[in-house]
Amino acid sequence: MRGTRFLLAALVAGGVCAFGDLVDTLSPPPDHPAIKYHDETQRPLQDAVSKLNQRIAERAVRLRFEPGSGYLRSLLETLDVPVESQLAVFSKSSLQAPLIGPENPRTIFFSDTVAVAWMRGGFIELASQDPEKGVIFHVLDQRPEEIPHFIRHDDCTRCHISDASLGVAGMMLRSLFTAPDGSPRLILGAYTTDHRSPFEERWGGWYVSGELSHIRHMGNTVYPDEYHAKTIAVHLGDGYLARSSDIAALLVFDHQVHLTNLLVRIGWETRAGLHDGRRDLDAWLSSAAREFVDYLLFVDEAPLPRKVRGTSGFAERFAALGPKDSQGRSLRQLALDKRLMRYPCSYMIYTDAFDDLPGPARGAIYERMWQVLSGTDPDPKYARLSFGDRKAVVEILRETKKGLPLFFRPVKQ
Repeated sequence: MRGTRFLLAALVAGGVCAFGDLVDTLSPPPDHPAIKYHDETQRPLQDAVSKLNQRIAERAVRLRFEPGSGYLRSLLETLDVPVESQLAVFSKSSLQAPLIGPENPRTIFFSDTVAVAWMRGGFIELASQDPEKGVIFHVLDQRPEEIPHFIRHDDCTRCHISDASLGVAGMMLRSLFTAPDGSPRLILGAYTTDHRSPFEERWGGWYVSGELSHIRHMGNTVYPDEYHAKTIAVHLGDGYLARSSDIAALLVFDHQVHLTNLLVRIGWETRAGLHDGRRDLDAWLSSAAREFVDYLLFVDEAPLPRKVRGTSGFAERFAALGPKDSQGRSLRQLALDKRLMRYPCSYMIYTDAFDDLPGPARGAIYERMWQVLSGTDPDPKYARLSFGDRKAVVEILRETKKGLPLFFRPVKQ
């Protein structure tokens, strides 16, 4: 699916093929007995926003309301979402499309499991990952209340269960050809993007700030007509918490969105398969684990043409989160030269969504990881993972990842 150009009209809710064209099956429906995405009666939601909702209702937490940005700053602090992660989208391509434009972009702040969206004059949108059910969507009105309340907004799944999210309740990341007022020029199509996408296809309708070394991309560009492009300056005026839409944060978000969807999809498929007694589940998991691990280990990552540098402080804040091994190494350290990460294994391996995968799924992923990291798979594409990289990743995981199988031994050349 990577790098695929498509019309937005094709983004409809419903079942889609298994991710990556590996297996020709439909994804489980969200109301499958093993998933029950819409049902909260048997198991309370475990995503960060739902938990915060309960704490606010119990008066254990109080959100501050400020002029201009309302609850935004207090909410980010409470959810531990860094202001430095701010990204800005000026294409009219979301729930509050009429409010969005180059002079009033929609900003997105994110952590490993939560994304918070805000723009001047609108309400706050939230997407947070429940380890089993997938991404849960909420909205928060921007008016001062004694006990503010997040409202679950399942209407979002009309788009967020689609080809772009691998057919599960997940995230979407689109790059659009955008008119000067922010309207998508649908006649030109669009791209779904992740860390495998060519840079020439990324960030259409997004602001991009930082030091980019003249890398060609679609950000900071509008299209007055079908044949002409115009570069515009990053415009983040009064009320915004930062003046950046940082290149380092954009690159991390590019990676994270698709891996979030892969986690949800392999979890849904395995839980449904176990419930239904699916006979081909082991074969499906073997194929799915190959794609999952290739993405987890950045095997098909598009190389950065030149070194870039973020200027918002995001890279430093992100790297400081760790965990670190005894040599001070971390899977959160960014490279930003020829590739995104210093050590090619995703930090998302530390999330609850990974740890809460059903045992057969987690086992298939670990087995495939070891095949790649130990160098036993002869496929030439894995040569891009040097011995030093593979050795470092295994050493870091052995010290920092709980539940790592015993067969992850030191890698020998």
